[in-house]
Amino acid sequence: MKHKILVIDDEIIIRSLIVRILRKKYEVIEKNDGLEGLYWMQSGNIPDLIVVDLQMPNVNGYEFIKNVRASGFFKDIPLLMLSGVDDSNERVKCLRIGANDFLVKPFNPEELDIKIEILLGRTF
Repeated sequence: MKHKILVIDDEIIIRSLIVRILRKKYEVIEKNDGLEGLYWMQSGNIPDLIVVDLQMPNVNGYEFIKNVRASGFFKDIPLLMLSGVDDSNERVKCLRIGANDFLVKPFNPEELDIKIEILLGRTF
């Protein structure tokens, strides 16, 4: 059975690229913003991993992480944050509030794949 990955990014081009990369190995669900992602999860869907953008309308990446980590059902789901801003302070803040890893856009598709494999528990 394929791992289920939730991809949340309001930039359709980035989201489509991520989905195209991941679809080869995983079941991929895509949402436009954090609010859509939270609604989807609260409707009884539990992904194995979440890839979420930091800057989004409605519910941004920070708020999304806080909501997921505060939930009894979702608190242990690995979270990979994406950001178009390469800022150490942003990375630290995301990691401090519960993200498992951070990737700056534009990213190397192979790096995305490796980070996801590590978060899903693949050992090298």
